[in-house]
Amino acid sequence: MTQGDGEMMTSQITMEQTPLNSLDRCDRCGAQAYVRAILVSGGQLLFCSHHAKSYAEGLKPVAAVIQDESEKLAEQSAN
Repeated sequence: MTQGDGEMMTSQITMEQTPLNSLDRCDRCGAQAYVRAILVSGGQLLFCSHHAKSYAEGLKPVAAVIQDESEKLAEQSAN
């Protein structure tokens, strides 16, 4: 149904636009997440910068959107 597809797309766009914060944790190791991969299947995965780099090639075919906020790490080290 078109309505259901539209609702799913809206929730994906909302998740993409929501900034990651210190409560968002890497699904692999539990460190602070700086990357969100919204999957084509509708789920999402959160990764620290290290694990995002490790899984980058594998994520490309299955991710609809990859939100990368790892530049926040450079801002933190500058302070």
